[in-house]
Amino acid sequence: MAQATESVITRERFAKGKTYQEYLESGIRNREQFDDNYSGLAISDEQQAALSELAARPNGPDHAVIIGEDWCPDVYRGMPVGARIAEAMGIEARIFERDQNKDMIAEYLKDGEFESIPVFIFYNAEHVELGHFIERPAVANEQMGELQSVLGDMRPEAIAQRLGHEPSEEEIQQARAEGRERYLEWQRTSETWANWRDATVDEVIELLRAAV
Repeated sequence: MAQATESVITRERFAKGKTYQEYLESGIRNREQFDDNYSGLAISDEQQAALSELAARPNGPDHAVIIGEDWCPDVYRGMPVGARIAEAMGIEARIFERDQNKDMIAEYLKDGEFESIPVFIFYNAEHVELGHFIERPAVANEQMGELQSVLGDMRPEAIAQRLGHEPSEEEIQQARAEGRERYLEWQRTSETWANWRDATVDEVIELLRAAV
């Protein structure tokens, strides 16, 4: 998919973005989750070969933009994967915060409506867009029910039903904190979460193969 010439993401704008390391060191929330997902991704030999071959093509990927926000689980899982993909191809990636760059995300609304993140945008050496990836791989959408079963229903009425009485604000907050801990532990140990990282790499490979 060719990048429209009027895009706000010019080569000059690209140069103003943060490197992945600069982003990590900028005081983000969830730094531990970013680090866990970066180190937890094992790019296979087959994936590495595919990414290297794509980058070596005459019209292959030369640089990438990643748009996200540090509070979002899809971002602290997906952005490290995007950074690892760029590293595997030997190309430069720059990070932009969505909420500080509304004109950028406006060009990449999911279903033409939602500011879903992360967004990866890949360009050739002439800064022509080759393709983009939004939010999460298809398998993650199919398996979202597993995540909900881990979190549980955190509505006050559901918490009341589990407790057998009307919960105090403190009890609601405690239940939600326990749900978050279950969620984080699931992220650290779940094969499903790890597979979503792997599937992101595979989807990007197929996206770029179709483009170049």
